[in-house]
Amino acid sequence: MYAIIRSGGKQYRAEVGSTIDVDRLTNDVGETVEISDVLLVSNDDNTTIGQPVIEGASVKATVVEQFRGK
Repeated sequence: MYAIIRSGGKQYRAEVGSTIDVDRLTNDVGETVEISDVLLVSNDDNTTIGQPVIEGASVKATVVEQFRGK
């Protein structure tokens, strides 16, 4: 199962147990974030595409690290 989410104007593929780098969030390390801009959800043979987002869908994640690029 995976979802395509939108954060900071960019799209990311989120999967259970994976880590993704997104633009800085206002949350502290260790806090849980709920992202409701879910554009697509795919579960093996069933795919749901939002128009533009899927109503009621969200992705929950934990902030692991805050860092700044070069």
